[in-house]
Amino acid sequence: MPKAASTGRVEVAGAQIYYAIYGQTDGKHEPVILLHGGLGNSDHFAFQVPVLTDAFQVIVIDSRGQGRSTLSKAKLTYHSITEDVIAVMDKLAIKKAAMVGWSDGGEIALDLAIHEPARVSKMFIVGANYDANGQAARWVVVGDVPGVCGQVQGRSRQAVVQAKSFDALIDALLPVWRNPAGFTKAQLKAIQAPSMIALGDHDEIIVLDQVREMAKLIPNGQATVFRTRATS
Repeated sequence: MPKAASTGRVEVAGAQIYYAIYGQTDGKHEPVILLHGGLGNSDHFAFQVPVLTDAFQVIVIDSRGQGRSTLSKAKLTYHSITEDVIAVMDKLAIKKAAMVGWSDGGEIALDLAIHEPARVSKMFIVGANYDANGQAARWVVVGDVPGVCGQVQGRSRQAVVQAKSFDALIDALLPVWRNPAGFTKAQLKAIQAPSMIALGDHDEIIVLDQVREMAKLIPNGQATVFRTRATS
């Protein structure tokens, strides 16, 4: 990651939520909040942050229990992480921001757009579904996050989390993934923010048809599929 203009933590319901600010900090540039995927941390946006900093105020947040943010004793849900994002926005006096959400970060962005529409100007969501029907059959059957994502987890674990807290995070996140609350079609139809819903054409977890459906349900939605380039 590039050097941050500032970093900080916000206490929310017994957890310490880490954030960092990059780019334009004069209050005249649109804020963009980057929300990482599950078992990750905001450093996973290291290639994206430098591209955005000339034109935007960029805020990254480590989701509850992940990266440099801590867990609390409260049950972990996507909505509780949404409340953490709102707390960071309030701390930084940001009334509205564009949201970039990857995987779990996409679920959080959707939750924000549904329950806090006044705080979301637009969204870019990649690798997220809106209910269990959007999970690929292999993912539902396996349900073994350490097995499926072991190498990525290992790097995240070594980078910013101690083993004990990482194991607690696994215990907290597995119920969220195995029994996602999901969103309704009516809720998606009520989203006000212009939204780009994206997926890679070889994604192993999310069903492409549901991504396309989400883009149609959201009034100002569009779908984008990233195609794999052929290699010789």
